[in-house]
Amino acid sequence: MEFLGFTLDIAALTDNVFSIVLKVVFALLIFIVGRWLAKKVVIIANRVMVRSHLETTAANFLSRLLYGILLIIVALAALSKIGVQTTSVVAILGGAAVAIGLSLKDQLSNFAAGIMIVTFRPFVRGDYVQISSYTGTVTEITLINTHLTTTNNHDIIIPNSDITTSAITNYSALPNRRVDITVGIGYDADIKTAKNVMITLANDNPLAFSDPEPIVRVTNLGDNSVDLTLNVWTTNDDWWSMQCDLLEQFKYAFDDNKIDIPFPQRNVHVKGLDLMINQMDESQKLPLKKD
Repeated sequence: MEFLGFTLDIAALTDNVFSIVLKVVFALLIFIVGRWLAKKVVIIANRVMVRSHLETTAANFLSRLLYGILLIIVALAALSKIGVQTTSVVAILGGAAVAIGLSLKDQLSNFAAGIMIVTFRPFVRGDYVQISSYTGTVTEITLINTHLTTTNNHDIIIPNSDITTSAITNYSALPNRRVDITVGIGYDADIKTAKNVMITLANDNPLAFSDPEPIVRVTNLGDNSVDLTLNVWTTNDDWWSMQCDLLEQFKYAFDDNKIDIPFPQRNVHVKGLDLMINQMDESQKLPLKKD
């Protein structure tokens, strides 16, 4: 058959069209079935991560990441079925990933740190922590930053990359915590009486543990006072309350037992003061001259 001066082979053209349609149908079938299988695999993987007590944020992120990787593999398999050179597509995707990584390197650093935090879990939501110079309760952990709420209700947002390079003190990691209270008494006060007062009040406090038992030691001979330090254990939840209660009770008990809590004192020595006083005395002894 001729058309516009060209000879057309209807049989060959029909075979080519049928072959192309068949490849497209197979590619769509691969994509649909592959996407369905990817979703099933992600659901199973998410259940496994949840059962292993992985952090929810990490489980959700890893599930999405796994689904994205599987979807890319399925899409490449479907494209290769219709004759697309997937090597060029992979090269383009790689170049785009490098460009995005260079432009978002700081955010990617926070992102990688977030993965480490939710995976290794140095703290979880509700923990009372100190990160660098910031102290507060962890209220939210994202893959970019972490939120702390301070005791005066300030929301502190810390980039995750700063957290992984700083020392972290997790006060909630262990169920019990020791209260350390240091009180200075005067050098004229009786140390044994002061220690007995502190030990008695600690033992009588209902929040204090008896095992290990409270103990008081002399920890410093300061410029103005003898420092006594009480070590007593309690639960994390009762730590602040017991410390405040004991401090108040110590003040009242020391007043009742005439135990002085001294103010800072300084002895000032002025060079030449004696000479100046003697000269003033001599000047006062001189007779007054009359005009």
